[in-house]
Order: sequence, then C-alpha cells, then structure tokens
Amino acid sequence: MPTTGKRRPRSYDPARTRAAVLAQFGSVREAVRGLAPEQLALPTRLGDWTVRELVAHIGMALTAVHRALERPAPPRQDVRVTEWAFATAGNCAAIAGSPRKPAADHPDLDAYLTGVDDSLRALLDEHPGGRLLETNAGALPLDDYLVTRTVELAVHTDDLNAAVPGLDVPHDRQALAAATRLLADTLAVKAPGGATEVRIPPYAVVQCLEGPRHTRGTPPNVVETDPLTWIRLATGRLDWRDAVAGARVSASGERADLGELLPLLA
Repeated sequence: MPTTGKRRPRSYDPARTRAAVLAQFGSVREAVRGLAPEQLALPTRLGDWTVRELVAHIGMALTAVHRALERPAPPRQDVRVTEWAFATAGNCAAIAGSPRKPAADHPDLDAYLTGVDDSLRALLDEHPGGRLLETNAGALPLDDYLVTRTVELAVHTDDLNAAVPGLDVPHDRQALAAATRLLADTLAVKAPGGATEVRIPPYAVVQCLEGPRHTRGTPPNVVETDPLTWIRLATGRLDWRDAVAGARVSASGERADLGELLPLLA
C-alpha cells in the first residue's frame, strides 16, 4: 500500500464536512423523490446497475457510517484518509453486488433515504468526530471517514445525472471541494514527488511524480482540469487519453502524462 512519507496531511474542517455530506445527500433525496418508475429502471454506467440500485448504493454509502459506529472502536488509528481509495479500489467485486438487496427491500426509496438521513443526523449529534471507526481501509476517525463520504456522494451524484436524461442534481460546493482535494492528495500519495504540478481550480493544487522539484516560476510539467473532470478521471468514469483529446485536461511537459496512474478508485 502506498505511504504518505513526509508529506504533510491536509486538514478538513469537521463542521463543513458534516454539513457538506448532509447537503449533498439532501440534494440526491430531493431529486429521487421526483423520479418516475421508468426512470428508476434506467441503466447506469455502473455495469448492470439500474438507477434504483444506484440510489440504494448512495444510501448504503451513508449507512456505512451507521454500521461502523455499531462496532467497537478500534484501539488506535492505523491508516490515513488518503489511503482509503486504495482499499476501496481493491474491493470492487464486493461493492458491485451490494445494492441489489437494499434496492429490493426498499421499494419506497424516498422513505429509505429519509430514514438514512434522520438516523445519520442523530448519530453525528451523538458521536464526537474523534471516535475511531473500523472501515474497509482500516481504523479512521469519524471526521476523516466523513470526508470519504463526500467522494462517494460527489461521484454517484454525477452517475445519477449521467443516467437520467434532463436530471441535474447540483453538487454542494463544500462536498465537491472535499472530494476533489482528497482524490488529489491520493494521487500525491500514490506517486510522490515534485516534478509535476496538478491543478484543479478552485479547490486543489498538488505535486507528484519523482524528478526535479519545481521551486519557483512556471512549473515545467503542469496538468490542469476542472473538479468534475478530475473526479471522473480518478474514479474511472473518464479515460485519460479521451480527456486530453477532448480538451477536458490541459497537460504540458514531458512528465505530464498521468494515464498510468489513473484511475485511483474504480
């Protein structure tokens, strides 16, 4: 597993993260409430998942917090939040079949999501952010695990918009910012170094890849893209070569090809 080395970890404002998770989930709930049965039956870009199963998975992304809080707290933190993506990428097979039963068990998706929202709010009021959770990546504080939920929500909101014609579920600014930053930091952990600067305005700038470190002036190797394109690249929704060819990404310099490093989470 990649390690963070001497790179200073980014800090996230716990109150903003909690508000972002609840706001993004609220936007999904509102959108799902208006979907007709034929829209819920539409296919998605996630294998053989329907929209109904995608929505069930979004609910499960938050009930993961519930399940973790039901288990005893581990004795110590043993991973950093930037390592979460690597564990998730290795668990794709289990994730692929996970929403089918919840989708079948909860025909009223609005009631299901409302229940998830209500119980999550109660749990967040009850538990301190430093409470350790046993997650699929290892032991993390609750506040850090909630940062990973912004990635789940940002990614799957985009999946939902892609699946349903005319749907435009908004991305909460704080949720999109946290998701962008976590995935950018994950790239820097996977390929440490200072040869290439990756810019994702207005939310993140990181350096990665071994080679001469840039210290001043214009960096010799620069990659720049927008937050949603970055999230799609990092999660395998968009191929690097297609993004460059379609001018969704600007990549200049001999060490500005990130194709071999992506996706980070698929």
